[in-house]
Amino acid sequence: MAKLVVLSEGLTGRSVELKAEKTTIGRVDDNTFPIAEASVSSHHCEIFLRGADVVVKDLNSTNGTFINGDQISEAVLKPGQILRLGQIEIRLETGAPSAASKKPLDRTMVIPQGVKMNELEGGGKPVNFETNKAFAKKSNKANTIFIAIGVVLGAVIVALIFYAFQKMKQ
Repeated sequence: MAKLVVLSEGLTGRSVELKAEKTTIGRVDDNTFPIAEASVSSHHCEIFLRGADVVVKDLNSTNGTFINGDQISEAVLKPGQILRLGQIEIRLETGAPSAASKKPLDRTMVIPQGVKMNELEGGGKPVNFETNKAFAKKSNKANTIFIAIGVVLGAVIVALIFYAFQKMKQ
């Protein structure tokens, strides 16, 4: 038996079996398969069973009806194909497994890799703290210069104060 299965997040897993000759899909409750989502029109499309074929007919919906990315007004939906109503994606499934029923490869998410197991087992490169510049003793050259400038300025200030006192005594 053919059924439509919602793939979109938040509604994932909702489905309807296509038992009747005509199934209506839309946002309002009077549809055979109501989908409460703002991008779906109130009466979005109809699904007809014509022999072994499942035919989708758009009902002049606002956001359109698409099969595998192609906008349609009326077309045959095959098992595994993705029917998109507004922002909602639905897949036609039958009892028989289909290679097309898998998600397309262009939707595969790349998962970032962390540390690999063989890197943990062997450990990293040994760190030589004596030759590693990150752990080398820092030079005091800047401190030495700062102190020297401070001593010179201090001496100049003391000399100026001494000179000022000498001028006051006279």
